[in-house]
Amino acid sequence: MTAPDKSHAAPADDWSSQPERSHLRLLRVMRWLSLRLGRRASRTLLWPVVAIYLLISPGARRTSRQFLSRALGRPAGLADVMRQGFAFASTIHDRVYLLNGRLDLFDIRVHGEPAIQQAIARGDGAFLFGAHLGSFEAVRAVGLRYPALRLAVMMYQDNASRLNDVLAAINPAVRQDVIPLGRLDAMLQARDYLERGYLLGLLADRTLARLATDPPRQCEFLGAPAPFATGPLRMAAMLRRPVLFMTGLYRGGNRYDIHFDTIADFSATPAAEREAAIDAALRRYVALLERHCRAAPYNWFNFYDFWQAPTRAPADA
Repeated sequence: MTAPDKSHAAPADDWSSQPERSHLRLLRVMRWLSLRLGRRASRTLLWPVVAIYLLISPGARRTSRQFLSRALGRPAGLADVMRQGFAFASTIHDRVYLLNGRLDLFDIRVHGEPAIQQAIARGDGAFLFGAHLGSFEAVRAVGLRYPALRLAVMMYQDNASRLNDVLAAINPAVRQDVIPLGRLDAMLQARDYLERGYLLGLLADRTLARLATDPPRQCEFLGAPAPFATGPLRMAAMLRRPVLFMTGLYRGGNRYDIHFDTIADFSATPAAEREAAIDAALRRYVALLERHCRAAPYNWFNFYDFWQAPTRAPADA
C-alpha cells in the first residue's frame, strides 16, 4: 500500500460522470410486468435489453472487458461482457421480488453467519461494508431472518434523496433509513444510529477524490493500483465499532450466496494505533473484495475505469 493519491484529475469516463439510469417510471412498469408475468416469463425480456444497452454503450463494453480480463486472468470476449450485463440486469430484476417479500422464489445461502449474528448480539451497532458487487437487496433480505436486526444505509448526499424514491417505485411500502455522506453531521447521525443498535451499511469501493478529508489511497487490486477511500474506515475507528464485509453474489438461476467476513474491530484500538489499524483494515477489505471478484467476476457492477480516481458524487442505479 502506498501513500494517498493526490491526483484530482477527473477522467472523462469515471463513474461519477455517468448519467443516472434508474428512471422511476420504468421501474414502475418493470414492477407491474414482473409481478404479473412472474419471474421466469419476465426474465426473457432481459437479454434484448442487455444487448441493446451494450450496443449503444461502447464505454461500458470497454471497461467491462478491462475488469473481466483482470478478474478472469485471460482476455475477456463479448460473451463474457454479455454475461456480466445479464447478471447486472438479473439483480435489478430480482429487486422487484426481494423488495416485495417473495423470498420463496430464491435459493439464498448464507456464509459466515456467525459474524453477523455476533454483531447483532452485541447490541451497540456495527458497520457493514460492501461494494458494487452482487445484490445489496439479497443481503437486506437475509436480515428478515433476524427480528433484532435494524439496518440503515450510508450513501453520498446526491444519491440519498433518490433511494427512497426508487424503493417506493418498486414497493410503496418499503422505506429505508439513510444517512447522507459528505455532510458535516454524518458522523453524529451515524453515532446516534449505532447507539440504538443499528447496523450501518455502505458500499465502500468508490471514492471522492475532491474531499480533502478523504484522499483515496492506492491499493493493489487485481494486479494494479486502484484508489480506495479511507474515510469510512476512519469513521468506524473514531466511533470504535466492528466492521464486517458483506456481499450478495448472484450465482445464476434463483441462487444467491451471501457472505459475511470480519474486517476489523476498532472497539479496543488505542488512539496511538489507529492509523496502523485503519491501514490493516483497508488491506483486509481490498483482499476480501478481490477474493470475491475472482470467485464471481460477473457480479462486478462498476461500469467505469475503476483504476482511475473519480472526483464527483456517484450516480448509483
